[in-house]
Amino acid sequence: MVGARVRKAYQPHYEQIVLRLNRKGEPSTDLVIVRGLRAYASNRDRPMPTQPSQFAMILRKHLNNSRLVGVEQFGFDRVIRLEFEHGRGTLSIVIELFRDGNVLLLDEEGVIIRPLTHAKYASRSLKKGERYAPPPEAIDPRNLDRAALDEILAGSDHGLIRTLASRANLGRVYGSAVCSISGLDEDAQSDSLTVEQRDSLEAALKEMLGDLDGGEGGNIWLSDAKSKASWVDADNESERDSAAAGIIEFSPINLPSMDDAMRVSASSLSQVYDFIFGSHDAAAFIRREEEKLIETGESAEDESSKLTRRASQQEKAIERFNQRAAITQELGKSIQDNWEHVDSILTQLSAAVEEKGWHDVAEIAREVVWVDSVNPSKHTVVAYLPDEDGEPGAKVTLESSKTVHQNAQRYFEEARTQKNKAKGAQEALERTERSRKNAEKKAAKEAALGRLKGRKRARRFWFEKYRWAIVSGGHLLIGGKDAKGNDVLVRKHLTSSDLYFHADLHGAPSCSLKLKDGLIPSNSQQGIVPEGVASLQISQTLGEGLEDARELDDSVISEAAQISVCWSRAWGSGGAAATAFHARSSQVSKTTETGESLARGSFVVRGERSWHRDTPLEIAIGLAVVNGVPIPVSGVPKVISEMCERWARIVPGMEKKDSVANRISKSTGLAQEDVLSCLPPGGCSVEDHGLIQP
Repeated sequence: MVGARVRKAYQPHYEQIVLRLNRKGEPSTDLVIVRGLRAYASNRDRPMPTQPSQFAMILRKHLNNSRLVGVEQFGFDRVIRLEFEHGRGTLSIVIELFRDGNVLLLDEEGVIIRPLTHAKYASRSLKKGERYAPPPEAIDPRNLDRAALDEILAGSDHGLIRTLASRANLGRVYGSAVCSISGLDEDAQSDSLTVEQRDSLEAALKEMLGDLDGGEGGNIWLSDAKSKASWVDADNESERDSAAAGIIEFSPINLPSMDDAMRVSASSLSQVYDFIFGSHDAAAFIRREEEKLIETGESAEDESSKLTRRASQQEKAIERFNQRAAITQELGKSIQDNWEHVDSILTQLSAAVEEKGWHDVAEIAREVVWVDSVNPSKHTVVAYLPDEDGEPGAKVTLESSKTVHQNAQRYFEEARTQKNKAKGAQEALERTERSRKNAEKKAAKEAALGRLKGRKRARRFWFEKYRWAIVSGGHLLIGGKDAKGNDVLVRKHLTSSDLYFHADLHGAPSCSLKLKDGLIPSNSQQGIVPEGVASLQISQTLGEGLEDARELDDSVISEAAQISVCWSRAWGSGGAAATAFHARSSQVSKTTETGESLARGSFVVRGERSWHRDTPLEIAIGLAVVNGVPIPVSGVPKVISEMCERWARIVPGMEKKDSVANRISKSTGLAQEDVLSCLPPGGCSVEDHGLIQP
């Protein structure tokens, strides 16, 4: 692709970047980069977002119409640098394909303009404005001399395959290839190899690495002869995607340990990746849109609706199979009915091929009115059968090596195959219908017992990274779960309009009472939920007309203080009340006096504090749906009881919080980890108000 120009950059999914490249006179090619996994060239059609992401916009701004002038791999590591050139100079993209992966845009000096994700490691930092530093260089087996190889083998007390995979940086696939080429047992003890065995190993290593450096194609291995036949017969993208399910291994070189009879070659390794992953990667934007819907609860799809959709697909498949069976059977009959016509075409074709050869016949056949085309590689001809007026009508594919009867029989066999597929699909449809009825019965039973349908979520709401609760008016109170959480909370979520809360105890969480962020009642009933469950939605427009949270009602501020002490170790101290304070966000600082230092998660609060003494240790949990997602909501009993019909009052007690969470989870259908995150840190006593026993 060197010499191609960048036409567009896309981010169809948060895990994927696509650079659209154009070479003069060639169709556009997409460079598909999947974070931490793969990078390859593809020519597939793929849906793209109508609104580009911020990262895609930055790539477009800097790279559009630039020319790809170089591609470089860092040693033997999974790191690639692409260098681009335009009128303003040179830029580069670094693709890291290890761990969680990353894509970084660098300027001419190697300084990071923008990374896909910020990351910090022991030896380097990947963030805007930092000079890019590659990861510590791993062993490059291409540079191993005999002395270094002997040292690796002598220093390992493991089997040969494990030593080559890890200590020689070959990985298991290529470590196994070296063992096969050298004729050595993969489980042989590394430090016990003879000189002759090490000679054989060294030669095999050089041979394999030479093949890797010099190879340009790709190889795939199919699981069995049937899978290989399906692959070979596939002549379009859809059929190849279906046949790709039979691929069990792939490599840029031949692997001696694999069955060579099941191997199929490809023109490039990118083509191999596109065969295997292309269909999945091309649907990235569709997946992201579905994930967004799930996150907001708008795609609340229960088991019954999934099965209904599957049944509909199976009904359509049955119809297609039956139609295909009818068509092929009719064509077989037409071949038999036009016996003399078909026999004449086959006879003339055989004579012409014997005299002129297949390729010349293919050229001549274009002029023959009864022949549509000739395929020299498959030795087939697509011919017309006469219609009722004796003019060219239906087309059939005839194999030159078979008789008229055998060609007709081939169509009849295809019809039988399609009928068998229809029969199998009908049986699958009947199983689906039974499963759907069972799912409907189960859903009705769950609803009757008051259980919500749990939902898989690609991502959680932003406030679920912290302790969280709501106070009167729906305002959010969030608190750090640990020292790191305290630091992040104060840095990112304690704005000038928020209030800082802290229990008067060492190690208590830092808390932020949000003025604008919170939960409000929603009229939307997304998904099927039992009657009486509160429906809420996230809002960022609370507190209109107020400058900061100090102007909130005193009762709201007292509720926030009460929750902050419930989140502290006061809960397990055996007391019934504790003390907390609040302060303005501007009073909270990491800056200390000269000679003093602060531990992680600690802050200095300067100026006057507002104290809340004898704050009761009690909290409540209610059952609600937030943006269509069933989750437990916590707060003081007064607020939760007014908001949720099903709720429970929690006070310090002897029952373990895991046991309480388990009981609530079983009775409501909520995830146990979600319930645990709402419970205070210690033993509990539960006063149920319909949460556990509706």
